[in-house]
Amino acid sequence: MEDPPIETWGSDLPIGGISQGWIKLLRAILIGFAIAFAGTGLMEAAGQQASNAAPVPSAERALLNRYCVTCHNERLQTAQLTLDTADVENVGANGELWERVVRKLRARAMPPVGMPRPDEASYSALVEYLETKLDGEAEANPGPGRPSVQRLNRTEYANAVRDLLALEIDAESLLPQDNVGFGFDNVGDVLSVSPLLMERYVLAAERISRLAIGDAAVRPVAEQYEVPDEFLQDSRMSEDLPFGSRGGTAIHHRFPVDGEYVLNVRLHRNQDGYIRGLRKPHRLDVRLDGARIQLFQIGGEIHGRSGPLFSENQNPAFSGDPEQVGYEFNADEILEVRFPAEAGTGLVQVAFLKETVKPVGFLQPPLLLSDISHYKGGNPAVESVTITGPFQAGGLGETPSRSRIFVCYPNAVQEEEGCARTILATLARRAYRRPVAEEEIQDLLNLYIAGRRESGNFDRGIEMALQGILAGPEFLFRVEQDPPGTPPGSPYRLSDLELASRLSFFLWSSIPDEELLGLAESGRLQDPAVLERQARRMLADPRSRALVDNFAGQWLHLRNLIQVSPDPELFPDFDGELREAFRTETELLFESMLREDRPALELLEADYTFLNERLARHYGIPGVHGSHFRRVALPDESRRGLLGHGSVLTVTSYENRTSPVLRGKWVMENLLGMPPPPPPPDVPALEVRSQDGQSLTMRQAMEQHRANPVCASCHKLMDPIGFALEPFDAIGRGRTIYTENNDPIDASGTFLDGSDFQDTVEFRKVLLDKPEQLVHTITEKLLTYALGRGVEYTDMPAVRKIVRESAGDNFRWSSLILGIVDSIPFQMRRSQT
Repeated sequence: MEDPPIETWGSDLPIGGISQGWIKLLRAILIGFAIAFAGTGLMEAAGQQASNAAPVPSAERALLNRYCVTCHNERLQTAQLTLDTADVENVGANGELWERVVRKLRARAMPPVGMPRPDEASYSALVEYLETKLDGEAEANPGPGRPSVQRLNRTEYANAVRDLLALEIDAESLLPQDNVGFGFDNVGDVLSVSPLLMERYVLAAERISRLAIGDAAVRPVAEQYEVPDEFLQDSRMSEDLPFGSRGGTAIHHRFPVDGEYVLNVRLHRNQDGYIRGLRKPHRLDVRLDGARIQLFQIGGEIHGRSGPLFSENQNPAFSGDPEQVGYEFNADEILEVRFPAEAGTGLVQVAFLKETVKPVGFLQPPLLLSDISHYKGGNPAVESVTITGPFQAGGLGETPSRSRIFVCYPNAVQEEEGCARTILATLARRAYRRPVAEEEIQDLLNLYIAGRRESGNFDRGIEMALQGILAGPEFLFRVEQDPPGTPPGSPYRLSDLELASRLSFFLWSSIPDEELLGLAESGRLQDPAVLERQARRMLADPRSRALVDNFAGQWLHLRNLIQVSPDPELFPDFDGELREAFRTETELLFESMLREDRPALELLEADYTFLNERLARHYGIPGVHGSHFRRVALPDESRRGLLGHGSVLTVTSYENRTSPVLRGKWVMENLLGMPPPPPPPDVPALEVRSQDGQSLTMRQAMEQHRANPVCASCHKLMDPIGFALEPFDAIGRGRTIYTENNDPIDASGTFLDGSDFQDTVEFRKVLLDKPEQLVHTITEKLLTYALGRGVEYTDMPAVRKIVRESAGDNFRWSSLILGIVDSIPFQMRRSQT
């Protein structure tokens, strides 16, 4: 039977002998295969897409991407900081970059106020992450710096001479001023050496050696000591002057030999040449080491008609009789006395006896410097003291210097060389801060022999060898040498002797004493317990006053006070006594905190200060009388701490006005550790008047200045800080209005972290709200001073460790100082690469 013909695919008839059921089944199978293959392709495509997707960013990267890379990317490179490509997973690979980030984040200074900012938890988490990574890297791979060879600066040279020879010298008259780097003049990189400077050191060594040993054949010389004319001298001038004295000066004078000396006193004159204060008698007391030499009486003499109290030499009719004028010009010619003195340093005291009787009747207000330019009245004042001698010179005496030098003295010629060897070996060991090699002693002995041969005198031979010590590189330079075989660029521990020098120049700005040097020679100073005991002993020693004079004096800019000259027309009550009082107040506060081991943060929040009558009157604080400084509770909360000190407020002002910029910069640099960048060239001057000639307030003037986009970026950070201190004028007096236009002071602002404040008190609380930030900066400054080099990013883990460990001790000064002494940067060094 034949199969029927195929007619259509769509009929119900069989197709080519295949039933419709089979066709349906075949279709189902083909569709299944298609679906299966299609599914396989989809899965492969999906797998491929999943493998190509970017990994989920870490929380740290996500935070940076959201808040930081908008500005800090490879295209903009704002502040030369690129964070979009920086590897936050491998922080140690670029420690310098991430330390910059940590500094900004810790202060909450970035992102800028007004931009989107993370919450506090996110800030803290990112800072903790970065610091943990950086600190771990530093612990695994210590990176101590490499200080340059350090020349003794002028202060260190004078202190070393004092401790070596028991001799106080005037280093300012012998040596030039040193350069400053990173805020301090003991930084090795800026302590340059030139042929001219070495010549000055040779001349200084010659003079110092002669003073220390003495010279019986010395000829009379005159030394003049001047009292600046900006001192009114209406009160006791110094703690070295007797109680009940007024004006004058105290002089530590070096008498070269036993003999007689002549002292002359010259009194202040007004601009027309008249001696002030001769209308009534006064008594001038002259003493040596507290014993009276002479009591002069001057003034009150009448030799004819006197002119008016305000002189005018241009008009002879106002001058008075010639005899009286001659007296008023030359009355101090009688102030001369001849007296005997023993060799050595003596305290010469010249001062007027203070009147104990108060005048009755109309009470005249205190005179100002501007009042006395042509004034002949008031009290006389000392202008200068001249000491001339010696006359009839006697022996050299037994001075402290000779006792320190001559540990033996020969009785016969044959004993001289052996005694000289002993003297020079003893001196050189202390001067060089280490044991002295035989060849070094022989070199000094050769100098002695040459000097002995030339002069025929044992003392002169020692003097020549002493010159060689004081002008030699072993004394003038602090050199730390890499141990033999140390791989290039490797960290290593300092020797005990090098550590002893670091410690003594840190705490004393001078050479090690016998106890410290002996421990170093015996190899015991590396013992942490021994080192800590020595550091505590040295802090308790009066020589640690060097931290006040040299560290605080430079960190807080107290040394700059001598350069400040406020406009006398605007600030007529500023004078030399007030300048000295400003400096003394801050020094006494800092020193008291060291001596009493107070928390470092008290520098900003102390509710007490140190005042005398002059400074208390300036601050408007009643109940303080006399020239003696004493601790005084502060009734005004805005006056607390450094930010209320006249010293800081004056050195951060211009001569005729305050400066929010200078004050803001001072706080950012010295308290926050975030100095603003230097100003661009051609900065426009601050306009203090509007276009219609009206006087602008400081805030209005600065707002106008910030309208310049070039100026705005930095001023928006500094100015609010400076405005917080506007309630104090350019010499630190409190005020509530601007006197030039009677506008009220507005001290409100917004801090770097976005915190708002309304006045000085609230601003201080904002600063103290992040105590670690302040202590971190203080520690950085101390470490810079201690190392004699700028701190590097590799030092930051050590700084953080000091801050963390001192927190448990309330950030006391001893914790910070001992932490530095115990740190890797202080005890280690990197070898030459």
